[in-house]
Amino acid sequence: MPFAGMLKLPRTLSFRLTLWYGVIFSLLSCMAFVFFYVLISTHLRQRLDSRLSEKISEFGAIYNIQGLEEVKAAALLESQAAGEKKIFFRLLYASGVAFSSSNMSYWKEIGINRRAVNRLVKGHSRVYETLAIPGRPDRVRIVYGIIGRGVVAQLGYSMENDTAFIGIFKKIFLVTMSVLILTAVLVGWFMARRALSGVEAVTRTAQQISESELGRRVPIMARHEEIDQLALTFNQMLDRIEKLVVGIREMGDNIAHDLKSPVARIRGMAELSISGAPDGGGDLTLAGNTIEECDRLLDMINTMLFISKTDAGAGGDALEPVNLADVVRGAVALFGPLAEDKGLALTCDVPETLMVQGDLKMLQRAMANLVDNAIKYTPAPGNIDIRGVHDKGIEKINIFVKDDGIGIGAGDLPRIFARFFRCDQSRATGGYGLGLSLARAIATAHGGEINAESTLGKGSTFTLCLPPDGKTLK
Repeated sequence: MPFAGMLKLPRTLSFRLTLWYGVIFSLLSCMAFVFFYVLISTHLRQRLDSRLSEKISEFGAIYNIQGLEEVKAAALLESQAAGEKKIFFRLLYASGVAFSSSNMSYWKEIGINRRAVNRLVKGHSRVYETLAIPGRPDRVRIVYGIIGRGVVAQLGYSMENDTAFIGIFKKIFLVTMSVLILTAVLVGWFMARRALSGVEAVTRTAQQISESELGRRVPIMARHEEIDQLALTFNQMLDRIEKLVVGIREMGDNIAHDLKSPVARIRGMAELSISGAPDGGGDLTLAGNTIEECDRLLDMINTMLFISKTDAGAGGDALEPVNLADVVRGAVALFGPLAEDKGLALTCDVPETLMVQGDLKMLQRAMANLVDNAIKYTPAPGNIDIRGVHDKGIEKINIFVKDDGIGIGAGDLPRIFARFFRCDQSRATGGYGLGLSLARAIATAHGGEINAESTLGKGSTFTLCLPPDGKTLK
């Protein structure tokens, strides 16, 4: 274990990629060495066998034309010309007994393989063997062949040159492969570092991001598609995080703004109550106003909690068949007197039934918020039209709430569903900026959505889309 601790290797991805690259390249190099070694050795042996076979054929031709004595003379001349340490020959009877040979003083360890002779007698044209001579680095290649009736030639050739060539090949290959493997490791390290540079850029950006530097992004290098895709995905995630953080900041600012006034009024009323006004009826009025402001705060807080629970998927567990048409008609009946008092025409056109799976109370609250929002921002004389349609082609139910009120500016339209967001011209309506946010949360909890279209000064149209089976819209 201590040795293993001393041999602790880096665990970086670039090191592991380089290591794998080096190992794979080394294995491929070894396989290439074995392949070429076998190829070259086989070629050299086949070339030598071909030469030996040709000599046997020459001796056979001489024997058939000029006789045995001329074969002896030709073989002796061949051995002397090539060198007695390079080649030797023996002439044998079919029984395996030698009756003539070249100078065998250098080859005295080489005997006669009677099994090879027997194989010739049985019909083989040539029999080859390779022998290693003790005490010598080289080997000898031997061929047995019949050159005439009852006469066998044993011809041997030193493989010293071939062995030397193979040795040089091994040395050159070893040096070359060492250089190539070292180069491969360096190239692998460079390629790994280059390939992972994008990942390191993502890591550095993530480490440098702080609450005050959410605008930092990973540069897109356009070098590696996968790394660029990772950087693009990371940047998109940062965009979403930045929007969420900005939204949280704005929500905090809005909360502080909206809570400041009622809390200040509560404090002022409490101070007046403490000062002890002589009129007992005044004290009761102050207490009533204090309770009213507290109720406003509680209503705001409860609405925020309800939105948070709905966004988190809590609530709405007891889904049941709900006739959305009845919900719409109920909202119109509830807000009809208010619209009439304000000088607005509130009309409703929905089918007899628009069935969905949902939570009745939540859907009533969402519908009430949409109608209430239209009444608040439509000055008299104005019109509010509510229509319901079951689009069977794509299986969704649409509830349209259209008004010809003040409308919403293009810059504010994407933010109207944010919590506590209110357009500047709507600050006098007395709302908290939570109604539309709550309506969207309820729609999302039912697998639906709310969309808004508006033109400043011409009115708005809010569309509540719900699937009839309670599943997410396609």
